[in-house]
Amino acid sequence: MASTVDAAGEPIPTSSVLMAASKHIAVKCRSENVDFINCKKKDPNPEKCLDKGRQVTRCVLNLLKELHQKCPKEMDAYAGCMYYYTNEFDLCRKEQQAFESACPVSE
Repeated sequence: MASTVDAAGEPIPTSSVLMAASKHIAVKCRSENVDFINCKKKDPNPEKCLDKGRQVTRCVLNLLKELHQKCPKEMDAYAGCMYYYTNEFDLCRKEQQAFESACPVSE
């Protein structure tokens, strides 16, 4: 796994990239996720929550782009480790620490 973005600079949201960024996503996209979950609880019809789902997707993709701009080397190393070890956090603590030092989780 070479990079978390494609040639055009757009994020590639693979499972390892999403797992590596999960703490950041939980904080930065919390309100979008809560709105989506509440919509799903209110109405099980998938069509009713498409807009809320798009808002979550937009938030996550923008966050991934921002993380890659701020700390590309650390993000790539952490996501690469997660990819190599099939998303096992325990085997990537060193990379996680470097990533979270370079790009701290904050609101």
